[in-house]
Amino acid sequence: MSIRDGFSRFSHAIAHLTGKPLTFVAACALIVLWAVTGPLFGFSETWQLVVNTATTIITFLMVFVLQNSQNRDGEAVQAKLDELIYALRGADNKFVQAEKLSDDELHEMRRKLLEQCDRAEAELTRRGKKVGEDGRAGLMPQNSPRNFARRMSPSTNL
Repeated sequence: MSIRDGFSRFSHAIAHLTGKPLTFVAACALIVLWAVTGPLFGFSETWQLVVNTATTIITFLMVFVLQNSQNRDGEAVQAKLDELIYALRGADNKFVQAEKLSDDELHEMRRKLLEQCDRAEAELTRRGKKVGEDGRAGLMPQNSPRNFARRMSPSTNL
């Protein structure tokens, strides 16, 4: 097993473990235990340094563990989405690996998608299908292609 595979397994397991409610309760219990021991140690600098050092080290290491887990999960989701795009007849393959485009290219792609949504909505209107007229052909105003694309857009100026 390579170092990368080992770290990936380790980070996945740690991310899974730390996301459990019991882990949160245990962390809270440790903090309460530390606070209760304050009078025993006279609230000394060493007593304070123990919790400060422990939390700093854990936080520092967790950044790398969680980022690795997040990267892995993101790549898995992108692979699944890419497979869906490839599998759908008529789907536009230019959306495959769209996450690798520059910000400008991605913004342009979103703009074109919004234009396509506007055309689709206009075609429904032209055919006499009012927005929200029926459950199959019509669209509820909040579920129109353009509104859906706007909600999915991270940018508010689209």
